[in-house]
Amino acid sequence: MDPKSQRVKLNDGHFIPVLGFGTYAPEEVPKSEALEATKLAIEVGFRHVDSAHLYQNEEQVGQAIRSKIADGTVKREDVFYTSKLWCTFLRPELVQPALEKSLKNLQLDYVDLYIIHSPVSLKPGNRFVPKDESGKLIFDSVDLCHTWEALEKCKDAGLTKSIGVSNFNHKQLEKILNKPGLKYKPVCNQVECHPYLNQSKLLEFCKSHDIVLVAYAALGSQLSSEWVNQNHPVLLEDPVLCAIAKKHKQTPALVALRYQVQRGVVVLAKSFNKKRIKENMQVFDFELTPEDMKAIDGLNRNIRYYDFQQSTGHPEYPFSEEY
Repeated sequence: MDPKSQRVKLNDGHFIPVLGFGTYAPEEVPKSEALEATKLAIEVGFRHVDSAHLYQNEEQVGQAIRSKIADGTVKREDVFYTSKLWCTFLRPELVQPALEKSLKNLQLDYVDLYIIHSPVSLKPGNRFVPKDESGKLIFDSVDLCHTWEALEKCKDAGLTKSIGVSNFNHKQLEKILNKPGLKYKPVCNQVECHPYLNQSKLLEFCKSHDIVLVAYAALGSQLSSEWVNQNHPVLLEDPVLCAIAKKHKQTPALVALRYQVQRGVVVLAKSFNKKRIKENMQVFDFELTPEDMKAIDGLNRNIRYYDFQQSTGHPEYPFSEEY
C-alpha cells in the first residue's frame, strides 16, 4: 500500500497523513541528529513531520525538509509540517510573533498545522519553563478562547493552513467549540495515546465533532525527562502486545502504531534510530484482526507517562477531568 495515500481529511478540507514522524528528543541529543533523522524519514516515505518551538530543533528540521525539496525527493506541498505554540506565548498578542519565529527558524513560508502545545499558560519571557526560587512553575492566566482567536488570525494570514490544539480535555475543547463567533474549529487534538491510555472517551468525543485525534507517546515512553513519570511499566514489553506481534511477525512497536491507524487515530512515531525509522513505515504492510484490536483495547489502564505533574495547580490543568 502506498503510504502517501494514507491521509485523513480534516474539518477544514486539508488532509493529514495518518503516520507522522515525531522529532522530540531529550536535550542531551545533539541537534544535528534531528537533521539526519528527518531527512531519512522523508527518504523512506514519511510525509508528515511533527515538531515544536519547545523542541529547539526547528532550524534542523526545516533544513531537512528543504534539502529533500531541493534534491527532488518531495515538493513542499507533499510534506505536512506541524509546529506548536509554547505555553509562554498563549497571550493573544504573542501568538503570531511566535509562529513567525518558528517560520523564520524553519525558513518555510507556512506550516500545515499550528497547535496550542498545552492549555497551561506560563509566564511570558525568555525561559521555556519559568520557575520561582522554590522551583515551582510560574503560571500565567489567559483565556484560551482569546488565544484561539489569535490562531484563527494566523490561518487567515496564510501563516498556517490548519489550526488545532494539544493536551486539551473535552471540556476545554467544548469551550472553544461553543465560543461565540467561532470562525474555525480545531482540526485536531494531539494527546498522549497508546494501549495503556487508549483515550476511547476522548476519541469518541473528538470524532463526534469531526476533530482528529493525533497520538503522541504512541509507544509509551522510554524517555527520562522532567515531564515523564518513571514508575510505569514499559508498554513495548507487554505480553499481550508481544504475542500479537509474534503472531503477525511484526514488532510490538508496529502493533502499537497499527492499532491507532485502525481506530482512525493519526499516529506519531518518534525514533532517531535508522533501522526503526525505516521499520515504522511497515505499519501499512499488515492488518490487525478484530480480535487483536479487542485484546489491545483490553490493555487500557489509564497510565499516563506525561502527566505534567508540575502544573497540577493550574486552573487549566487538563488531566483532572476523566477525559
